[in-house]
Amino acid sequence: MNEATLAYVRQHADDDVRQLALRGSKDSAVDMVAALQQIAGRQTARRKLPSWAALDNILYPPHLNMEQCSSEQAARYKASVCSPATPGTLVDLTGGLGVDFSFLAPLFAKAVYVEQQEQLCRLARHNLTALGVEAEVVCADSTDYLHQLEHVSLIFVDPARRDSHGARTYGIADCTPDVIALRDELLQKADRVMLKLSPMLDWRKAVSDLGAQYVREVHIVSVGGECKELLLVMAAPSSHAELAAGPLRVVCVNDEETWEVPLADSQSSDATTIAMQGGVESIPASAYLYEPNASDYLYEPNASVMKAGCFAELSASFGVSQLAQNSHLFIADHLVADFPGRKFRIHAVSSMNKRELKQKILPLRQANITVRNFPLSVAQLRQRLKLADGGHHYIFATTLQSGEHVLLVAGAQ
Repeated sequence: MNEATLAYVRQHADDDVRQLALRGSKDSAVDMVAALQQIAGRQTARRKLPSWAALDNILYPPHLNMEQCSSEQAARYKASVCSPATPGTLVDLTGGLGVDFSFLAPLFAKAVYVEQQEQLCRLARHNLTALGVEAEVVCADSTDYLHQLEHVSLIFVDPARRDSHGARTYGIADCTPDVIALRDELLQKADRVMLKLSPMLDWRKAVSDLGAQYVREVHIVSVGGECKELLLVMAAPSSHAELAAGPLRVVCVNDEETWEVPLADSQSSDATTIAMQGGVESIPASAYLYEPNASDYLYEPNASVMKAGCFAELSASFGVSQLAQNSHLFIADHLVADFPGRKFRIHAVSSMNKRELKQKILPLRQANITVRNFPLSVAQLRQRLKLADGGHHYIFATTLQSGEHVLLVAGAQ
C-alpha cells in the first residue's frame, strides 16, 4: 500500500467500513479497496488477534479469510500442546493467514510455512517479519510438498473445509488435503502430526476414521463457550515411543478451563474402547438423582465437555449426578468450584403444574432461560411464563429420569 492509503487506514481505523465505502475518499491516491480491507481486518483482529492488532504494520486478507482464521486464544493453546521448544523442524502444510503458524514456529529451530495461494504467501512473508518470526515461506501445493519432504518433528495440517464450489464440507475425507488418504505418508514423514478439524465432527468417529492406533491426543477447544475446533495429535506407534505409550488422551478446553477425561481410571481394562463407544452409555441408574431440591447446586458442562460426551467420567471425577441421561445437567448438595462449566445454586424446583408455576415462577419478572431435553423451545416457554429476558435469575427447563418435566430456578455462583 502507498503512504496515502496507509494514512487513510490509520485515520479511519475505528470507523464503520460500510459508511466509509459509501463516502469514499477525496484523495485520488487512496486505494479504497485496499484501505477498506485493512480497516475491516484490523477491527476483526482486535477481537480475534489482539497481539497482531497491536502492531501497525500487519496486513490483513479479505473478510472471509479473517473470519476463518484461528483466534489468538486457540493458537496459543496449540502452542501449549507442543511445548516445550524443540530443536527440530515444524512444517505447516496449510499455512493460510499464518495465525497458528506464528505461534507454533518460535517453538522450533526451523519452521516452514506452505501455502498454494500466492497472495497469502506474500502476506505471510510480510506479517511473519513484522511479528519477528523467522520462517521459510513456500508457495506450493501441500500434497506435492509432502511427497518431497524429509523427516521433521511436527507436521501441522488444517484441511480446507470448502469444496471447489465454496460449499462447506465436514467429513475428513471431503476436506483438502485428504488427511485420511495421506495418513501413512504424514506419519512416515513426522514424529507427530497435528490436525485441526471441524468442531462439527464427532471426535470418536474422527479417531476411528484416522485409526485409533495412531491418534494419541484429542483436544476439544472452545472459546467463549463456543466449540471452535477439534485438535488431534497423531504418531506412528513404532516411530515415537513416548507418544505411542499409554491410553488415548482426551482434553476439554474452554478458555481457562481445562479438564482431561480420566479414561485411564475407568473400571474397564480398555478405557479407550469405552470412550470410543460413548461414556454416557456406561452410567448406571444409581448415578441419577431423581428429585433435585432447593439449595442443591446445579452444574452445566461447558461446550467442550458437552462435545466430548464423557458424562460418566464427568460424574465420577467431580462427584456430581446427572438429572437424566439425556438432560446433561448435573447436581450435587455441595459446591464443586473446579467443575468445568457454569455453576448455580437452586432456589426453587417447579413442575409444569399451573398452581406451582403461579407460586414459584410467575412472581419473577425476568429470567435467563435454558432448555435441555424439554418439549418446549426457549421462545415458547418464555411466552407461556410471560417473562422478560435477562436479570439475575436462571431457569433451566429439563426432564428428570422419571420423565417429569421440571423448571429449576437458580442463581449463578
